Amino acid sequence: MKPPVRLIVGLGNPGPEYEATRHNAGFWLLDHFADDLGTAFSLDKAMGAWVAKAHFDSRLVVLAKPANFMNRSGLPCASLLNFYKFSPAELLVVHDELDLLPGQAKLKFGGGHAGHNGLRDIHRALASSDYWRMRIGIGHPRNLGITQQVVSYVLSPPRRQELDQISSLIDRCRAVLPSLLRADYALATEELHAANSSK
Repeated sequence: MKPPVRLIVGLGNPGPEYEATRHNAGFWLLDHFADDLGTAFSLDKAMGAWVAKAHFDSRLVVLAKPANFMNRSGLPCASLLNFYKFSPAELLVVHDELDLLPGQAKLKFGGGHAGHNGLRDIHRALASSDYWRMRIGIGHPRNLGITQQVVSYVLSPPRRQELDQISSLIDRCRAVLPSLLRADYALATEELHAANSSK
């Protein structure tokens, strides 16, 4: 039986120029969930991340947004796991996903990084892929009729319709995070994936 999630890391890029871009969907979700938990982020230079702490069902829960760029997300994850004595199985990484349409999300444990540079660096730093991922769909430009290269696309703000879909999705993801903190992975997966089929 897997332990409950204790550390949630949202992936994104630091700085105001990236704040509204698709690649920062992981940051968006964590900002909202910090509000849900009644906590706020502060920069922890030793961890290389903005960190927020709260208690949920009497257990410490740590939220973190790496303070360096997406492709250097591994060291903050490793530092946080080591400092708080959490195992990789207690880690949830929240990230944008090109292969899912805006408004769709998936939850999975383990597996490859599928070319995502943030996950690739986390795999390397942890020497493990045995952690949870919540994939927030942002769509692929070729599937949305957008003539942008992928790099430009993920570093651009979503269009209004996509933003509405992603915002609604973030609310759905927030609703299932408490189940992950209680290790009720079957319920969280069922609720998150069932909503995809209605899209």
